[in-house]
Amino acid sequence: MKIRPFLYYSFVVLFIVGCSSSGRYDISDDVAPDRPISIEHIEDAQPQYEPYSLGGNKDYTVRGKKYHILKNPQGFQEKGIASWYGKKFHGHQTSNGEIYDMYSMTAAHKTLPIPSYVKVTNLNNGKTAVVRVNDRGPFHSGRIIDLSYAAAYKLDVIRTGTAPVQIEVLSYDKPTTPAKPKANQSDYIIQVSSSTHLERTRTLSKDLSQKLSVASYIDSLNGSHRVLLGPFHDYTQTQQTLEKVKLLGYETAFIRKRRLTQ
Repeated sequence: MKIRPFLYYSFVVLFIVGCSSSGRYDISDDVAPDRPISIEHIEDAQPQYEPYSLGGNKDYTVRGKKYHILKNPQGFQEKGIASWYGKKFHGHQTSNGEIYDMYSMTAAHKTLPIPSYVKVTNLNNGKTAVVRVNDRGPFHSGRIIDLSYAAAYKLDVIRTGTAPVQIEVLSYDKPTTPAKPKANQSDYIIQVSSSTHLERTRTLSKDLSQKLSVASYIDSLNGSHRVLLGPFHDYTQTQQTLEKVKLLGYETAFIRKRRLTQ
């Protein structure tokens, strides 16, 4: 079935501005999750080379204003107001087609290429975080970045709602040859929890592996023991497993991207 050009264009526009409309969401006003989270397990996004996504990287117009995607963001810095988005958008598609997870270290920006890695500094308290830009927005005057709930929590923006920040694009070298995955190696893992109690961590790891029929292992560093599931190669499968983990009560579990090696 062919899609008429006008209808296709209308769909693209609606997809980009989706987070400014409440019709597609279950709740009308954005809120924090029902239960607060511990930030001890929240880790910064890990900058690495990624090709720009097919979706979300074309110039676009919102509310009569045209936005041009930056072609060369190296060295880009910006100061302005940061806001955050949470439960209302959780589980919905971002501008490049990924699923928004408010517990991941991600963000929305109007013109940076997707994905980009950005260091965000809260100018009120000096706290910093590294986020992965995978969405468009915010489209409120004066705001330069929309942080995920986890990133805003780490920067102490939840309490104030907004905060003055400085953002800086982090550069990384493109590999001279693409990394090739090994036979049984994949690129997504799910971090379920982090604890200082090793025996409890081992019990949880074994229990989840049996209940979900997935591989699990423990990553220990500086006295902290993380329960990890995977690795997974398919993002959709990873997301489906994450939802099962959350249904078991581990609502702060989140997906981490794993760097592939030759």
